Amino acid sequence: MTTVEITRFRLPAARADALLAARPAMLRDFETDRTGFLGARLIRLTADEWLDIVFWRSPDDFAESRRRGGNLPAIQAFFSLIDEVISVEEGTTTEPVGA
Repeated sequence: MTTVEITRFRLPAARADALLAARPAMLRDFETDRTGFLGARLIRLTADEWLDIVFWRSPDDFAESRRRGGNLPAIQAFFSLIDEVISVEEGTTTEPVGA
């Protein structure tokens, strides 16, 4: 099974383009800095609400990522665009990532 991080957040619609532009560099930093990072999907729910689904090899990898927070510039640049984190949840998948 794969650990899934589900984060719902809000930012002004006017910053959506900046968020999308910052995303690739943030994901590259995750790939190099976050052990167990398997991938992510960003979903726009409304003009100002988003859902970020991140896949982790294990709950420990997810916990370590949370501990690190915005420790690298590209990660911090992405996080700084977010006005409000509405919720963060953790779950598991029953099928492999990419299936």
